[in-house]
Amino acid sequence: MARIQRRTTDHPDWCTRDHRCGIDTHRSPDIVVDATGARGIVTRVRAGDRDYAEITIRIRLDHRDPIAVRQVGLTLHLIRRLMNAVTALRPGTLATGAHRPALDRRQAA
Repeated sequence: MARIQRRTTDHPDWCTRDHRCGIDTHRSPDIVVDATGARGIVTRVRAGDRDYAEITIRIRLDHRDPIAVRQVGLTLHLIRRLMNAVTALRPGTLATGAHRPALDRRQAA
């Protein structure tokens, strides 16, 4: 009988190390954000050598169809703007410990 063997996968520090990890992915614990009539869940996912933010959003829609259609359209528009804004960030933009002269000047005074 043949045995299937695979190389063990090292888990990143943020990984849940449980059933949420797949054969080739790692997943963080879910981060839940609640708002009035809405809920969002963000999960960090590593697939191969890339990290992603997986986002699931549930938004309550109006019971009147014409209004619900406009709400869905606005949701798609805002999600597209969010994706463009996040992917436009340069790697050094969010670096910790960055020198911020205006803040340093205020603290020295």
